[in-house]
Parts: sequence; structure tokens; C-alpha cells
Amino acid sequence: MIEKKFKIAKKSFKSRLIVGTGKYKSFNECAKAIKSSGADIVTVAVRRVNISDKNKARLMDYIDPKKITYLPNTAGCFTAEDAVRTLRLAREIGGWKLVKLEVLGDKKNLFPEMIETLKSTELLTKEGFKVMVYCNDDPLMAKRLENAGAVAIMPLAAPIGSGLGIQNKVNIKIIRKQTKLPLIIDAGIGEASDACVAMELGCDGVLINTAIAKAKNPIQMAEAMKLAVISGRKSFLSGRINPNLFGSASTSNKGII
Repeated sequence: MIEKKFKIAKKSFKSRLIVGTGKYKSFNECAKAIKSSGADIVTVAVRRVNISDKNKARLMDYIDPKKITYLPNTAGCFTAEDAVRTLRLAREIGGWKLVKLEVLGDKKNLFPEMIETLKSTELLTKEGFKVMVYCNDDPLMAKRLENAGAVAIMPLAAPIGSGLGIQNKVNIKIIRKQTKLPLIIDAGIGEASDACVAMELGCDGVLINTAIAKAKNPIQMAEAMKLAVISGRKSFLSGRINPNLFGSASTSNKGII
């Protein structure tokens, strides 16, 4: 396999790691972690992070939107109506059209509410938004989102912030086989090995927030995630050996003494 550029909605990006901007101790720590991660896309919770009030500390004062692509998201929205309103606001504030849609079903598990998510995707696409969609790992629903006009499919690995890692590799593989859209694991990553596995499954990228922001050393963890994504991608492109239940000598028996 030959490496292809990481493209979302026809725009190319260098890093396949997307980093969230929530849960850090400060904007300064967040900025340092993002620099360490090498990410050139960051998610921004429009309902939670100040990006417009110049009288208060703003994320933009620490992370330059001219150098880093802001990906407004709808974190904290539980209906299609709230999600659509939030992204319209993001468009008004910063002119953003590439967005991350997240419509939650409940406050305890934070699983995606897929009926509302599908409805939102259809409406936002008609309004000209380029919608990257947080969703469950159901291949059928992933296909519906693709047909509705999504520009990226973003299934969870495990519940948001859980750090449990990828719980259903089979479904992720099926989604990978059936879609040509960018496939990005979103939610549930806990450590660098989880990010590596995601890339080895053929995913195009990984979105990570809590695993970096809540690590004992966020800046170092950000670098670890960067290296894991790179390593996993190279492993996938290299083509793994076929698994075998039996041993296989590393050298030939030919000419053995």
C-alpha cells in the first residue's frame, strides 16, 4: 500500500491525530500539549469554550486559528435542534463550515443519539456544512451517515472519556471496508497503544482529548499519542504477516548440518 494524503472534505492535513481542547488545567497547558502532539486540527466545544468574548481569556489567544484548523463541535447537545443552532452560531463567529457533529443520547454514558444525529447530518449538509460525525460503531448507521452527506465517519472506540480502548474491532473493520470516507476513531482512547491499534485497523485518524488532557503529564502523553499514530499507520501500510497457530522457523532448514 502507498501512503495517501490525509484529506477531509478535500483539504489535506499533515497529522492524523486530532486533539480536543477541553479538560486541561489551563489554555497554556492545552497549547503546549497541542504543540507536542503535532496536531493541526483541534476540536472546540462551542457551548463550553470562549472563542468570542475578548474581555475574557480566549482559546484563540493561545492557539492561532490561522495556523491550526479549528473544528467546532456540538459537545453537550442532546437534540438535533440544539446541535444545528450551535453550529450555525460557530459559522457566524468564525465562518467555520467544517464541523464535528455530536448529539448525545444520555448524560451518564454519553452515547450518540443516532436518530437525531442522522437528522442533523442531513439538515447541516443541505446548509453547506462539511459534517464530521460522531457515531456508534454500527456499520449500517455509518453507511446511512455517508449517504446523508457526511464527510467523515467518527465511531467511538468506547464511551467518551472512559479510556477503555477499542471494544469492537470487528465493526471498525467492517466500517473500514465499506466506506471511502475518512474513518476517525473518536472517544474511548486511553493510552498510546490504543491509538496505534486504531491505525493498524486501517483508520485514517484518531481524535483524542481526555487521554491527553487528564494524563499526569499531558505534554509528554501528547507526544506519545503522536508517535503511536505514526507507528500504527506505518504498520498498517507495511502489511502485517498472516497470523498462524503454529511456529515458523526464521531460517530455512535447507543445508542444515
